[in-house]
Amino acid sequence: MSTEQTAIKATYFSIIGNTSLAIIKGLAGFFGNSYALIADAIESTTDIFASFLVLFGIKYSNKPADKNHPYGHGRAEPLITFLVVGFLITSATIIAYESIINIGTPHELPKPWTLIVLGAIIIWKEYSFRVVMKRSIQTNSSSLRADAWHHRSDAITSVAAFLGISIALILGNGYESADDWAALFASGFILYNSYQIFRPALGEIMDEHLYDDLIEQIRIVSLQVDGIIDTEKCFIRKAGMQYHVDLHAIVDSNITVKEGHDLAHKLKDTLREEIPELGHVLIHVEPN
Repeated sequence: MSTEQTAIKATYFSIIGNTSLAIIKGLAGFFGNSYALIADAIESTTDIFASFLVLFGIKYSNKPADKNHPYGHGRAEPLITFLVVGFLITSATIIAYESIINIGTPHELPKPWTLIVLGAIIIWKEYSFRVVMKRSIQTNSSSLRADAWHHRSDAITSVAAFLGISIALILGNGYESADDWAALFASGFILYNSYQIFRPALGEIMDEHLYDDLIEQIRIVSLQVDGIIDTEKCFIRKAGMQYHVDLHAIVDSNITVKEGHDLAHKLKDTLREEIPELGHVLIHVEPN
């Protein structure tokens, strides 16, 4: 299975899961008198749209290079990640606003059975986070990583709701708002996660130096090619699921231009064979 197929499969997994949970949470929150669950349902609803955005971003960013986009369309992925972060911030703001309103509004205690629903949701969302995060690592997808953190933030909001409802049920009348305070706390955590998702995507757009491990791997592979004495500068930029490389390779100063040219091609082909996630590789030959 290709990296694109792996990422798309993980996104469909997210879409189906989020749709099911949004319905379950909404119904459980409405009939169980729990705004924390309704807030959870709101976040899951935004997650559905976010996952569709991720799906679009993955498909578009994997379009092959063309005349107008010689490096491919990979930069669409971090842009989609920014939109996903926007969805997270929007949902956190709505949850916080409604929580503050509900804290000052008398309402009934949540139903005890909502804890069972939340317990099942927490387990499923943590499992979903691990599945999607594993796929994001396999595919080097920043938008898929953002989608995974959607699942983790959803699990955290469910944990907060579980604690809030438990406090309200244990302490009884007068503590109904514990449920709403839990939702308010969850909105703050969602905002924090939004920054955690936004920061790496910004680094990707700005070509920030973030890939020391990959640079070391490139240097090790390069030295295995006959004729390559050493490597010098190595610059990496990430675009979608691929890494584009500019590498300075040191060779014998007495070889011909053609030999240097052939050696550069041999090094390029070896790097792309040994490190499949590499995209465009530019080799600059330096004399020893």
